[in-house]
Amino acid sequence: MLGEILSLTIVKYCLSILLILIILGVAGLIYAAYVEPKSVVITRHQLEISRLLDKKQGLTIVQFSDTHVGPHFSLAQLKEVVTLINEQKPDLIVFTGDLLDRVRSFKESKDELIAILAELNAPLGKFAVYGNHDHGGGGSEYYRQVMEQANFDLLVNDVKTIALTNNKAITIAGLDDFLLGKPKIEETLGRLDQTERLTYQKEQTLSTQLPSSTSPLAENLVICLVHEPDVADRIVSYPVDLQLSGHSHGGQVQIPLLGPVITPSLARKYKEGLYQLRQGNHTMQVYVNRGIGTTRLPIRMGSRPEIAIFNLEI
Repeated sequence: MLGEILSLTIVKYCLSILLILIILGVAGLIYAAYVEPKSVVITRHQLEISRLLDKKQGLTIVQFSDTHVGPHFSLAQLKEVVTLINEQKPDLIVFTGDLLDRVRSFKESKDELIAILAELNAPLGKFAVYGNHDHGGGGSEYYRQVMEQANFDLLVNDVKTIALTNNKAITIAGLDDFLLGKPKIEETLGRLDQTERLTYQKEQTLSTQLPSSTSPLAENLVICLVHEPDVADRIVSYPVDLQLSGHSHGGQVQIPLLGPVITPSLARKYKEGLYQLRQGNHTMQVYVNRGIGTTRLPIRMGSRPEIAIFNLEI
């Protein structure tokens, strides 16, 4: 009799544990599929660029990335992201690629997509680069049209400089996607020692040309936009202060203490957050944004979607 009671108790205990595990598993799947992907967090970062002397002008840069608009991220959700970004009152906005998940399966209005992105406001401008999903499926021209009509400056192996009111400047280099594009590192970043570039005057829509004696690179903040973060090991060879990337999604699913389960090609070394690279006397900071949307599996666990805010003085 005692043995039967003990056996029954053990069975009940095991069934209770199994039931709890099932409930936790279902709850975890619901959270990963329906809660965390919609829980956008704003991350704030105070950056110091040690080589920039006599810092006077405060600067706020907003980076968002990897929206993957499509079946699992709607235009209504994108509009919410745009509202959040505008509430930060950024001086400069950058988008580091992967606007749509798949251009061929995008069924919503292109005009509405453009209108939503056009609502983003930053007095120093809006800049973007290609991601692999922007090129994929024949989407290169579609992405170019959307971003340019939404008043983004789409940088494809190009360098632009923004003049500030304190006689300093921000130089922004943008590289094409490394998986499906045609990036030209030397041709693009080799131009960073030049002093004559296209310049966007603060709070003006018309661009002017800087004279060759204005805003030498030593007084510029130099930013490189590139979708895939792991190319940082090559970019650090050039006079870049800050590389902004996306692509990794922070793995989308992370295991406590172990980190991302899997990250895509060219996002396996630098997976999320801020890194500091050194080469000789040169220091470059790299920020890997976890992105907003999802791809392949529409889930996130331990890797909340983010909008990154960078505050610094130049």
